[in-house]
This record gives sequence, C-alpha cells and structure tokens, in this order.
Amino acid sequence: MEIQLLGPLTLVHGEVRQHVCSKRVRTVLALLALPPGTPLQFEQLMEELWGDRELENMRNALQANVLRARKILGTLTGRRGDEVVRTVSGGYVLDLDPQSVDANRFLSLAARGSARVQSEPEESVRLLEQALNEWRGPALFDIYEGPRIQLETAHLQEQRLCAREDLIAAKLSLGDARGVIPELLQLIAQHPGRERFSEQLMLALYRNGRQTEALDVFHRTRRWMVKELGLEPGRGLSRIYQSILTQDAALG
Repeated sequence: MEIQLLGPLTLVHGEVRQHVCSKRVRTVLALLALPPGTPLQFEQLMEELWGDRELENMRNALQANVLRARKILGTLTGRRGDEVVRTVSGGYVLDLDPQSVDANRFLSLAARGSARVQSEPEESVRLLEQALNEWRGPALFDIYEGPRIQLETAHLQEQRLCAREDLIAAKLSLGDARGVIPELLQLIAQHPGRERFSEQLMLALYRNGRQTEALDVFHRTRRWMVKELGLEPGRGLSRIYQSILTQDAALG
C-alpha cells in the first residue's frame, strides 16, 4: 500500500485509489506516515487534532479516529487494522515501509540527486526529476495544521525548492543554459527573494550571449531585496555580478 501526502492525501493499493473523507482521520494518517515506524504519543496527536481546545473525553475521541483509520487501512490492504496502526507504549505507530510514502521517496531521491550534481550531472537530473514527479499538489493539503504538520509542510516545501535549484544546476553543468531560462523566469516571479534562482538565471543568460539582461536580473533582485527585506544581495549573487562585468572565463 502507498500513502500519498504530496497533494491531497490519497491511499493507493494496486489499482485502487481511496480518498479519506474525514479531515481528522486524514490528519492522523499523515502524522503517523511522517515517517512510518516512528511512534507518536497520544498527547502529540491530540495537540495536532485539537490544539489548546478543552474537549471532554479527548482520549476517546482520538481512539475513535484511529479506529476509523484502522478500518480504512484494513479494508484496503486485507490486513488487520490494528496490525497496520499498532498501539505502542503511550501512542501509536504505522507499520509500513517508509518508501511506501511519497514524501519519504521524494526526500530520499532528492538527497541522492543533489549529491551527484557536480560528479554525475546526468544521473543527478534523472534522480531529481524522478523526485519532483512525486508531487501532485501542495504538501499535506487539507488537513489540520498543528505545530508538527506546519513544520513538516515547511520542510517539504523547502526541500522541493532546493531540488529544483539542484536540478537546474545539473542542467547548467550539462550545457542546457537555454532550456532552463523559461523555468527560472517563472521561479523568480514566484520566489523573488530566493537568490540562487537569480544567480542561475544570470549565468544562463550570460552563456546565451545576453549579458545586459543578466546584469538587469541582479539590479531587479537587489531592488526587491532592499525594498522588501532591507537587505543587500548575498555574496554569491554579488560575485556572479562582478564576474559577468569582467567577463570571467570561468563563467563559460
């Protein structure tokens, strides 16, 4: 069985795809799947589901939601529900292979691809594209956003952006400067303060003989950073700007 978290939470078993109607049950499944095999205490789960609300018989309410999750998983997998979501000392644990969760596959593939950007750029591109193809929409979509879920969502989104940065770096290493420009223009429009995208766009434009446009990227980014963040560009962006001005041969 597979649990998909990079988009609307979906359970997949063979050809069967099942959406979970209850938001609280979706939240329980997501928490237990990040990653599977990691026990979560009753108190942690209750905090994520109800926050600071005072709810009578909160433990019973949690057990009712876990029971519904077990029923869904048992029906889908043919296993006993209490074997898939096991009770452990003070909490619950999801008994599934971590690679059966798309978020964990993404993180594993992205780490392997990022480690190969310089040494094996072709393999890096393959791994990073495979990692990014795991995404179907916003991570952990439409579940309760307690502290742990907020932290996991931010981490996954950051790793997604890092993977895109590394994928573009690998493509630039392979000489695909022209092909990455449209993607970089879109990414900078969405994330104007992410300096590495601006650095990569400047390099791609310069390698395509568009030096003036490359310098304009620096000035636009600098104006945005000063106005919105009160900061000057970092060392990396400033270094590539100077290198373009002097037409440093290393940029080729």
